[in-house]
Parts: sequence; C-alpha cells; structure tokens
Amino acid sequence: MNRKVTIQDIADALGISRNTVSKAINNSDGIADATREKIIQKAVEMGYKQFSYVSSVLAMKQEEETQKKTIPGSAGEIALFTPSYLPNNHFASLFLDRVYDEIARMGYTLIAHRVSIENCAKKKLPQSFHAEKTKGILCVEIFDADYSDMLCALGLPILFVDGPCRRGLRSVQADMLLMDNTTEINRFIRDKIEAGLTRIGFIGDYDHCLSFGERYAAYRLAMLSSGAPVDEKFIINTPNRDFDALGDALDALDEMPDIFICANDFVAIDAMQLLAQKDRTLLKKVRFLGFDDSHESRIFYPALSTVHIHSQSMAFSALHLLMTRIKEPSMDFRTIYVATDLVLRDSTEF
Repeated sequence: MNRKVTIQDIADALGISRNTVSKAINNSDGIADATREKIIQKAVEMGYKQFSYVSSVLAMKQEEETQKKTIPGSAGEIALFTPSYLPNNHFASLFLDRVYDEIARMGYTLIAHRVSIENCAKKKLPQSFHAEKTKGILCVEIFDADYSDMLCALGLPILFVDGPCRRGLRSVQADMLLMDNTTEINRFIRDKIEAGLTRIGFIGDYDHCLSFGERYAAYRLAMLSSGAPVDEKFIINTPNRDFDALGDALDALDEMPDIFICANDFVAIDAMQLLAQKDRTLLKKVRFLGFDDSHESRIFYPALSTVHIHSQSMAFSALHLLMTRIKEPSMDFRTIYVATDLVLRDSTEF
C-alpha cells in the first residue's frame, strides 16, 4: 500500500518550510499568491489527500484546452447564484476565488447573479440571468427552499453548495456539495465528555440551512451516543445573526453550560461578546466552539476554537461535480462531503 503524502513531503519537494505549505493548503493569510499557486500545484502532482480527486478535474480541463484552447468564454457561461450580500471574510468568498480562476482556465465565463430578498419572495430570476446562454448553475448559500425548487425546475445542470434545510427530506433535487458537518463536532464533544464536561449546549438557527441543521444533529447524536443528557434550556435557536434575540435568550438562562457548540464562528463570536458585556469572567467559565475557521476566529479574544473548512478542496470538488453534470446530465443526483479539521484554541482550552 502506498504511503500517504504529507505536508512535510510537499515542503521537502519544494525546499520550503512545513508552515508555509500548511498556510497555502489551508488558504491562510500571510503568503504570496505565486507561492500559494506553486504549493497547490505540487500538492496536486504528488496526490496529497485533499487534492487526490483533482486529477479528474485536470483531465477535463486538458480536454477543454484541446477543444477550445481555453479562449475565455469559449466553452460558455456558468451562472453563479449567491445572496445579495456575501462578506469578504466568509468561507464562500475564499471558495469562490479558486472557482473563478479554475472556471476561466477551463474556457468558461463565470457570471455572478445576486439573488435578492425580493427575488426569493417573488420567485423571480435576476434580470441579468439568461438561461439560453448558460451551460450550468452554481448556487452558493441559496437557502430558500421554494426558490431552490424553481431553479432546479429550469432543467439546467446545477450544483448547490450547501442548501435549504428540510428535516427528513432531501435538500434539493440536484447535486450537492457540503463540508463534513458531523465528524469533528462529534469528536470534540466525546473528548470533552470524557474530560468530565457534560453540560453542553447548542446555539444557532438550525433551520437556517442544511449545514446548520447537520451541525445541530451532530451535537444531539454525540450527546446521545456518549450517554450525556441534553438540557433543552441550553439549546438556543434564535434567528440567524439576530443579536438582540440572542442576547435575550442568554439573559434568560439562570445558569450556564460548560460548553456551547455554535452553528458557525459568527454565532459564537456574537454570543461571546454578549457574555463579555454581561460578565467578562464568563468567558473563563463557558467554552465555545465555532465552525468555519474564519479570520475573526483567529483574532478574537479569546481565540475561538473552530472547525476548519478546506476551501481549496471544496472548489475542486465543486468543479468536478458541475463539469461532470454538464457532460452527463442524466446521472443520478450526488452529494459529496469534503473533510474538515478541528482547530483548538483558547476558547475551549482552559
């Protein structure tokens, strides 16, 4: 059996530090674009685990280069549907940076279409969208179930990165790409329960999207399988990013749990800020785990433990799913999960 390629192997092959390779693969700050590109290319060539499936994408790219000579736009348009507002520090922004580059190299033009609240309410396509010019659709954070159904009914190749939460039902009638929302939360909770921290709660609007719902389900399943009771008062399900509602819910608690598992980093940071306003010593008593490994999670005090999403791997997986759907539109729907990694920092390590 062949030995798995490690970050150290890539560093040795390029004659650079292991830390530099790790930063490039995890899309961290503080590394030049040219260096990042060189490292990613070497990781692909060596078959590093996060990029082992990239060969199929590269093969498709080479085929497009032969047939189209990668003239920008010669292969057609890919429509990107996103909400009206997508923060620059959001995981999806890092993911889309890679998608834009790779789509262009394959000869396609990626055209962004912002889906407004009004578009969703009236089930209207953005005025900039032209179905007759579109080879495929990439939906990033389109969480309105009815709107998603309308897009699926267009009959075009379509991929959803995350999607609406429908309890007990498939999110969308289309291909889906998600990060692994379960494994690292399960591991974290099991470790903490073994350490004697059994009072664990959850904060987040678990009906907001499929990923939030899966993270909540992972929390409950980990508690159940570990034999720890779930105290329902420690489950806070307020509308996503509603700071006032979250503050009221925290104020209503007569005691705090040992740990809050949060739907993402921004939910965790909001909750930590609210507790700090209430009593700063609470941040030394209540542990917080986020999800996404956002830039804010690293600079917030105390630094937030979180789950890292590999945006590079997500981008390559998205390209593979969408390009193969374009080539074989009659295939059964597929759902792919990309592995995530637990990152422990000060918010849980005391």
